[in-house]
Amino acid sequence: MTDHRIVLVTGASRGIGRAAALHLARQGDLVIAVARSKAALEKLDDEIRALGSQAVLVPMDLKDTKGIETLGRVIGEQFGRLDGFIANAGILGTLGPIESCGPRSFEETIATNLTSNFHLIRALAPWLHRAEAPRAVFVSSGVARHPRAFWGPYQAAKAGLEAMVIAWADETENMKLRVNIFNPGGTRTGMRAEAMPGEDPMTLPSAEDVAAELVKLVSAGETRTGALINYRDTVAAG
Repeated sequence: MTDHRIVLVTGASRGIGRAAALHLARQGDLVIAVARSKAALEKLDDEIRALGSQAVLVPMDLKDTKGIETLGRVIGEQFGRLDGFIANAGILGTLGPIESCGPRSFEETIATNLTSNFHLIRALAPWLHRAEAPRAVFVSSGVARHPRAFWGPYQAAKAGLEAMVIAWADETENMKLRVNIFNPGGTRTGMRAEAMPGEDPMTLPSAEDVAAELVKLVSAGETRTGALINYRDTVAAG
């Protein structure tokens, strides 16, 4: 058992997730880092160790529902609780007309961005409820509420994610758990470059700047639940 906060981050090997994991490590939190790439996780682990902190590496594809069940069980056996959950992992999928989107691509986008989070909630909730100040935050996108042409599978998954998360927040509003949604907006990441290849990345905030606001939502001091927090609103207010 550790006295530090234990925070699980999905999509921890790159972009906002990686930046969030490093930020948590600087705070002294124990990070459970989940991502598909073992090599990228090992590189993250080296950086976390250099900060004097520690991480638990979980190389896993979130479409592996049995793997998620096992992850939840191991967290219970090893720690007996989970203080924070940052659901950051996501894929862009195929951008283009919905009529020409292949079924496999559509289903993979939904499975990674939406269905996996359902299974994570089921696996992690028992251990979140055992923490003194449990917090969960799910990374969404502006297209969930302002859909646009050619983003069909991705925005369908994110809209479904937001609806599911709000339901969970409502169901747990009288418990210690606080559940929120975070919209980073355009951020200087590889995924953004893939989606917007003609955009000047230097006009966008860095993953590190965005992650600094994201991790506040899994802090013990966060009191909101069922809220949508836009990164740009936090910057304007600050």
